[in-house]
Amino acid sequence: MRAVELFTGAGGLAMGASLAGFKPLAVVEWDKWACDTVRENQARAYPLVADWPLTEGDVRAVDWSSIPTDIELVAGGPPCQPFSMGGKHRAFNDNRDMFPATVDIIRRLRPKCFIVENVKGLTRSSFANYFEYIKLQLEFPEVPSRKNEDWMDHLRRLQEERTSGTRHGKGLTYKLVTTLVNAANYGVPQRRERVFIVGFRHDQGVEWAFPKETHSYEALLYDQYVSGAYWDRHGVSKRSRPAVPPEMAARVRKLAAGPRPSLAPWRTVRDALVGLPDPQRSSGNYRDHNFQPGARSYPGHTGSPLDLPAKTLKAGNHGVPGGENMLVAQDGSVRYFTVRESARIQTFPDGYVFHGSWTETMRQLGNAVPVALGRVVAASVAEELMRAQMRLADRASADIRRKA
Repeated sequence: MRAVELFTGAGGLAMGASLAGFKPLAVVEWDKWACDTVRENQARAYPLVADWPLTEGDVRAVDWSSIPTDIELVAGGPPCQPFSMGGKHRAFNDNRDMFPATVDIIRRLRPKCFIVENVKGLTRSSFANYFEYIKLQLEFPEVPSRKNEDWMDHLRRLQEERTSGTRHGKGLTYKLVTTLVNAANYGVPQRRERVFIVGFRHDQGVEWAFPKETHSYEALLYDQYVSGAYWDRHGVSKRSRPAVPPEMAARVRKLAAGPRPSLAPWRTVRDALVGLPDPQRSSGNYRDHNFQPGARSYPGHTGSPLDLPAKTLKAGNHGVPGGENMLVAQDGSVRYFTVRESARIQTFPDGYVFHGSWTETMRQLGNAVPVALGRVVAASVAEELMRAQMRLADRASADIRRKA
């Protein structure tokens, strides 16, 4: 299945899509350091990325004429700074807003499906109208803004288009599913909340729902404080195990009174770092696993406890924001996650290397889609596209039999 990957960054979503069976016809990223990461892995003939057709540059400047229309997928996470909780919240007033460019590429390539990922901040109440505007543009990409038209006027025209219903099933329109996702609920060792907007072209006749969650906090609590399976798995002796946190006591008692939760337990920082040596002593045989001094905690920036999923890895304006992306050890001490540890938390494979300084590589990781989450979403989309293709083939066969 053919795909175009936009705003590729270090390659998290693109790698997830490749693992799900999509073959990229174009992989586009403007940041030199992120492109160098992809190129370095290509030079090492790393699987999946070795044959990615990488273009370094602005997606708005790419000549798309060589890419066929009617491809299966366009995927990407438009730069999130206009909507980030830590940003300036300028939305449509921010020239880094790449949603208009994304809509334009979808209009040109007419993919059967698209996957758009962005930060939770997009759902802020102050962005409600613009979020609705983004979704309506993706739903009706053939209703572009007019010359010198204000975005609010364009929004009103799009709303009228949806209300009338005249375009649905005609021309290029998409059926959207918008979901706010916590990556921890899908096996990622990180509490990372992101918005996914997935659209299937109306002529595909698809009824799709976001994949069901596979992991839960309740299951982790059960394994930690009821069965003890979590500590057994990590070889932690009974006398070294922490007591039930007072604020969780009632919840744990309720869990103990019933059967074990059906989902898998959330994956923790401890789970993610299994096998990695302490970087303060040795990097072992792992690349990008070097100790970085200077970590300190302060109110609101206290790092990630060892036995919970990590807090959201962040990019910051200059690499790692102060007090973030830290590990909190059992004795309360803190240190920065190494690049390799951060890659584990973002579910990149150990053989995938990162190019640039510590701040540049951490910026790439802070902006990435976890590979495992990208694979879950892309695999579900791929399965639905194959079903749609089989339905169309069955209809064609039936038509041939009727005519015969």
